[in-house]
Amino acid sequence: MRAFPNPTQIPKANTPKEGSMREPDGSDRSDRSDGSGKSEQSHQSRQPRKRLRPSGGYRTSASFQTATLIYDATYWFCEKFLDPRSRLVDQMVQAARSGRQNIAEASRSAAASSQTELRLLNVARASLEELLLDFEDFLRHRHLPQWSRDSREARAVREVPLRFRENRADQSDQSDLTDLTDQQRWALYAPWLEHENPAVRANAIICLIHQANYLLDQQIVAAEKQFIEAGGYSEQLAAARLAFRQRRERLDEADPSDPTPCIPHCPRCGKAMVLRTAKSGPTVGRQFWGCSDYPRCKGHVQL
Repeated sequence: MRAFPNPTQIPKANTPKEGSMREPDGSDRSDRSDGSGKSEQSHQSRQPRKRLRPSGGYRTSASFQTATLIYDATYWFCEKFLDPRSRLVDQMVQAARSGRQNIAEASRSAAASSQTELRLLNVARASLEELLLDFEDFLRHRHLPQWSRDSREARAVREVPLRFRENRADQSDQSDLTDLTDQQRWALYAPWLEHENPAVRANAIICLIHQANYLLDQQIVAAEKQFIEAGGYSEQLAAARLAFRQRRERLDEADPSDPTPCIPHCPRCGKAMVLRTAKSGPTVGRQFWGCSDYPRCKGHVQL
């Protein structure tokens, strides 16, 4: 059995995770696209420009962390219970790896392409579905039982996050499984994922795959909604360029001592507005200013 840290030794929510590289502002340097991981001191001379669309941060997402559990568990399952020369081993390990890696790649691609982000999330979802079928086949071909969704065993695996929150010594602590290291998270599932019975391991991994698939479905729906409401990267880039040109023209024409910003503020909540294009209705295809806090605020100003 593999040795892991005591799961009760849980870091606080605001404590940096072991092995991660946190900046003073809380950002994760290991998620940077340049992969440099340099300290903030080396960047004091220049301030990074804020990107039009945020990306990264996948290491703290529940979907990526669950996919990491599945990948590790699948690797060790195949190592213990399947013939290493079997083609099935390579297929299962690669499917588990694809589920994890494509979540990370989708997170990074979000900065430049909503379509690529959605495509990679769907690839991750499809890879985990393929892995699910492989584990179901393993149980069926060996006449081993598969847990039903409402079985006591399946519920025990699903309720690990709930029990973790209930068993915290400090009930005011708001940390959850996403605040743990990979080793601490594994330790919570170790009674099933390190079990000597292959049926127990396979069924536990099946439960985790269902959880990851649910999380990915929610992630895909949210990405689709964002694309529909805010547009893709090219559309947002064009809107930002147009707003910049309008602001510059306004400043050129106005009194330099009293420049008036071109981008209006929302008449309802006062937040800055963004340029949008009507998708339906009598003004379809025409641009208008919409509140940046949409859909919570639906304030708008016609051009």
